[in-house]
Amino acid sequence: MTHYDFDSVIDRHGTSAVKIDGLDRVFGRHDLTPLWIADLDFAVCPEITAALQHRLSHPVLGYSEAQDSYWQSIIDWNSRRHGFDIAREELCFIPGVVKGIALAVNYFTQKGDAVVIQPPVYTPFRTVVEGNGRRVVENPLIFDGEHNRMDLEGLEELISLEKPRLMVLCNPHNPIGIQWNAETLAELARICRKHGVIVVSDEIHGDLMLGGRAHIPFLSASDDARAIGIMLGAPSKTFNIPGLVSSWCVIKNPELRRDYFKWLEVNEFSAPVMISTIGAEAAYNNGEPWLDRMLEYVQENIDFVCNYVSEHIPGLKVIRPEASFLLWLDFKGLGLCHREIMDMLLNKAHLALNDGIMFGSQGEGCARLNIGTPRCVLENAMENLRCAVECVCREKHNCNCNKG
Repeated sequence: MTHYDFDSVIDRHGTSAVKIDGLDRVFGRHDLTPLWIADLDFAVCPEITAALQHRLSHPVLGYSEAQDSYWQSIIDWNSRRHGFDIAREELCFIPGVVKGIALAVNYFTQKGDAVVIQPPVYTPFRTVVEGNGRRVVENPLIFDGEHNRMDLEGLEELISLEKPRLMVLCNPHNPIGIQWNAETLAELARICRKHGVIVVSDEIHGDLMLGGRAHIPFLSASDDARAIGIMLGAPSKTFNIPGLVSSWCVIKNPELRRDYFKWLEVNEFSAPVMISTIGAEAAYNNGEPWLDRMLEYVQENIDFVCNYVSEHIPGLKVIRPEASFLLWLDFKGLGLCHREIMDMLLNKAHLALNDGIMFGSQGEGCARLNIGTPRCVLENAMENLRCAVECVCREKHNCNCNKG
């Protein structure tokens, strides 16, 4: 069995890594442990690197086209990994999942149209919609203190009122890490089809299922979903290759895809570049053992954080994800306001986490933690967090006592 090393700390300085080079720009300081942007700190599986190096060793880097084997690798992966069948004509290349959302927004809606999102959710869902002159309408998740669920009754009321043309679904959900069950997806599809709403389903985290769970593609949920659904996927999060920009789109309904795929083609949005196809094909054909071990390591990291918080940081709630390497942390039990929480993370713990409010107002008092990093980095980060929480809470208690 091949040994994959996820424990070694890899220095990413000087590689134009957003996670490192973006610290000053986003957080205003560079002396932080970067646990924010959603890429992994692990070396990609060697088969991907070998495939890229082999092609780049050729002295000519001319125009290239996607080979049949590239498309087949995507089809085989979805069939093998998720039991989801895709026909070649249902599939096209997309230059990034966020770009795929933007392209669908621009093609299927007009300026001023309403687009539904379900916050707290991945920030570009909002920025892409609003930046293109459309209106965001919110169908927030319902949190019962332990679990999040969709407000499907509220969704139908919202659609009846706002008359949206399109909805952006996150499946699995980022940042909460929920894999929506088939019943929920089918009911969402029924509601949306009834009201003529197209659903764009971001499934970029779908390969990152934890605890032996199965990913449920939106298009597999029902005939309604297949009639109105646009599925976006990619190997980027799965295999830590977002820099290769190799994403894809599946539309089952021929009437929905025919003109859209043609529009993508004539504008060359669906024309992949060489390294995209080479990296993706190598990943899907040869990367499964690496992925399985990586997911085991990620699960161990999640267990470590949950156990550490339970023992050392009472008042902090960790929402265990069903998928992905992102943890949603709820700090509201510490009795701190949101500004105090973010200041504590940044200036006392020296941690770069995603501010919960960037995912919507429902993220107040929360932050997103990327645990896709070597264990030793995570151990140091949690120790820093513990010390920071103790310091801030002690200072706040003393301050309150002095006021009394």
